[in-house]
Amino acid sequence: MSDQEQAEGLNDKAMPLMEHFVELRRRLMWCIGTFLVTFAICYHFSQEIYLFLAHPLESAMRADGQQPQMIYTALYEAFFTYIKVAFFGATFLSFPMIAIQAWVYIAPGLYKKEKKVFAPFLIATPILFLLGASLAYFFVFPLAWKFFLSFQVSGSGNAAMHIELQAKVSEYLSLVTRLILAFGIAFELPVLLTLMAKVGFVTSQKLKKFRRYAYVIAFIIAAVLTPPDVITQVSLAIPLIILYEVSIFSARLVEPKHSEEDE
Repeated sequence: MSDQEQAEGLNDKAMPLMEHFVELRRRLMWCIGTFLVTFAICYHFSQEIYLFLAHPLESAMRADGQQPQMIYTALYEAFFTYIKVAFFGATFLSFPMIAIQAWVYIAPGLYKKEKKVFAPFLIATPILFLLGASLAYFFVFPLAWKFFLSFQVSGSGNAAMHIELQAKVSEYLSLVTRLILAFGIAFELPVLLTLMAKVGFVTSQKLKKFRRYAYVIAFIIAAVLTPPDVITQVSLAIPLIILYEVSIFSARLVEPKHSEEDE
């Protein structure tokens, strides 16, 4: 280790193993405490949070001329649905604190140069996740719900069959949370590939050569993570392809520069 690297270190003094465990315990207590507080708050407002998640379906049903309603078929279903809503909301709200505590625990072991590398990725991660979740909520949900509602049949006369959606609260929550997580995680692709390029694991040229396979994989991932309909699958696959192209550009900016002799 050079003198310059030692000078850049925030704390190059060796810490005993027991102190590492004590510090880890302190950070975990902060994370658990924050999660429990946000869980209690989210459970108090769980009904409002659920209605917010159900708003795209409500709007689609009203536009279709229906009276918005949802059902639950088990006595405990609504209760456990609100528990899941509180858990989902608490995970969102407590993530910044969890990320801060993880950074505080890891940062003393990093040099100044390493901190400059990781800090932008820590900032970009929640922003990109929110962008992906927002795309799912404000763009994909209205289109997908309108598509699914189009399969209803309004019976006319005694002989006609009447087919109407009776959405269950638990099944709807599982669907929207899965889609929000799928879009949010998918939008982390530039962070992952750029970080890999920064450490030299991949290069922009390799990403360009892999482009045709990446497009196919994007549609496969969309088919696995989303319901079996064209709208949601394409709505996830296209952003994945765009994000892959963005990753190629960002990888070219941060990848280590090699001299002609090294090449």
